[in-house]
Amino acid sequence: MDPSSSAELQHYINKEKEKAMVNEMVAKLTSVCWDKCITSTPGSKFSSSESACLSNCAQRYLDMSLIIMKRFQSMNSMH
Repeated sequence: MDPSSSAELQHYINKEKEKAMVNEMVAKLTSVCWDKCITSTPGSKFSSSESACLSNCAQRYLDMSLIIMKRFQSMNSMH
């Protein structure tokens, strides 16, 4: 295998890993926020309090994920 195709393969693998991480994060976010905010059987649409809770939960989850990613990046750059 020549070096250029090896680099392309590595780039493809990294992109696929990123996609898998995003999918996993969305699934976790959905599960966590659903369990926290939807306390009864949902109807055809969410109540205003459920919508607000889901929005706040998702925002906090994404903020924390960003903080954790930045922490890992700074730890990795130290090595």
